[in-house]
Amino acid sequence: MNRRAWLLFALVSVLWGIPYLLIKVAIEDLSPLLVVAGRAAVAAAVLIPVAAMRGTLGALRGRLPLVTLLAMVHVVVPFLLITYGEQHITSSLTGILIAVEPAVIALLMMRAEPLTPGRWVGLALGFAGVVVLLGVDLSGDVLGAVMVLLAAVSYAVATIVVQRRAADVPPEALSVGTTGISALVLVPLSLTVLPAGPVGLDSWAALAALGVLCTAVAFLAFYRLIGLVGSTRAGLVTYVNPVVAVLLGVTLLDEPVGVGTVAGFTLVVAGCWLSTRSVKTRIPDPVAA
Repeated sequence: MNRRAWLLFALVSVLWGIPYLLIKVAIEDLSPLLVVAGRAAVAAAVLIPVAAMRGTLGALRGRLPLVTLLAMVHVVVPFLLITYGEQHITSSLTGILIAVEPAVIALLMMRAEPLTPGRWVGLALGFAGVVVLLGVDLSGDVLGAVMVLLAAVSYAVATIVVQRRAADVPPEALSVGTTGISALVLVPLSLTVLPAGPVGLDSWAALAALGVLCTAVAFLAFYRLIGLVGSTRAGLVTYVNPVVAVLLGVTLLDEPVGVGTVAGFTLVVAGCWLSTRSVKTRIPDPVAA
């Protein structure tokens, strides 16, 4: 990857490592549905002027079915699953479980990129890591962990769709489409779960940061990164995300990290690395006539 790709990679890794902490803070006073709806609405409000100034909104013309699909698999479904899941499990564990995304991408792209024995071993290690996390050190409800794993699958599908069918759409236009449609779907529903009591300033601040930084800015950077390096490499941001999530969860929320968490995370990262690493093709020596 070139320098620009590495900078985007680092930016997305950090921006998608902090949402799990912010979600924990926001759902103290706000319902998960309201948090996701507000996050999408804030992001759309930030992105629309950006796309308008750049004159790229026209790129969405004729792409409504595709953008709607991406809104569902990259925003509505995974955001809801993660936010509801965090009602049952820690933000640290949430970030770690999302790390299976690269392995899921490799599995879904088997036809385009056949799996070697080494990649199969990687998938097995990644699965073993998830089993360890669920069975040894799961400090919460298994349902919450399953919801987060399903969100990782949804993210993987979205990443592949962007590379294969939306790589030519400017990132700001694509981000406007996905967040805007998500807001249109979720905001009316969220009006039925408005908070009955006072909401703390920290919850509102967490919601604003989720919308501006972890959605608007992160989507712009991530869609650009996919265009530069492809879905498999872009999905590797989940190697760094859990580290950020765990550090924030432990230092700011006093979340426990046991031996099982460390072992499971190690297996997941090792498995994802093996299942997504590129394989060098040996060029045969020329045969004398």
